[in-house]
Amino acid sequence: MSARGAGRVTGWVCAVAAVAALVAGCGEQAPAAPQSLPAGQQGQGGQPAHDGASAADGSGGASAASMPASVPMRLTIPSLHVSSTLETLGQHADGSMETPRDPAKAGWYGPGPTPGAKGPAVIAGHVTWNGTPSVFHRLSSMKRGDTIEVARQDGRTAKFTVDRIATYPKNKFPTLEVYKNLDHAGLRLITCGGDYDQGKHYYPDNVVVFASLTGGA
Repeated sequence: MSARGAGRVTGWVCAVAAVAALVAGCGEQAPAAPQSLPAGQQGQGGQPAHDGASAADGSGGASAASMPASVPMRLTIPSLHVSSTLETLGQHADGSMETPRDPAKAGWYGPGPTPGAKGPAVIAGHVTWNGTPSVFHRLSSMKRGDTIEVARQDGRTAKFTVDRIATYPKNKFPTLEVYKNLDHAGLRLITCGGDYDQGKHYYPDNVVVFASLTGGA
């Protein structure tokens, strides 16, 4: 896992990014992944990449220190009234990320960082399933400052604050922006978005919630 070092992050970035648009059974192929992402990926000005909000809650406080790696067990999003145990997602033989088997549950991408550990942890969920709202149906309605909690196997809870929410066309998915190395513990919640094409059984967009660790208990 990424807790073993930044080099671990570089190894899983490509696999995750290559399948970002496959979340939630959206159909269509995802944007191409980069060949690699150097350890210590830097943002503008030569500084370590950051989500751009040192005070995710708007209060002027910095992100909390990262936590040791520990498998996530439950995701809670109070503003959406979401509470879901987490499946662990791996990769298919072609390198694509698995999606949750149960549409009522979200899934953590296991080869990546664990929520609370340094780096961009990824949790994916379906937006609908056979026309019925699923676990991330209202993800796009989240707002900056909303809280996200992830209960972990070690008994601790990683508490995140939303920095921003963005919607991207699948054919223009910003792989590096979403999956680049971070100088803090980050979380990305991903699902499908846009107007559903009934004929193609396809959502044209991806919704991504960017959040940073702001507490842990």
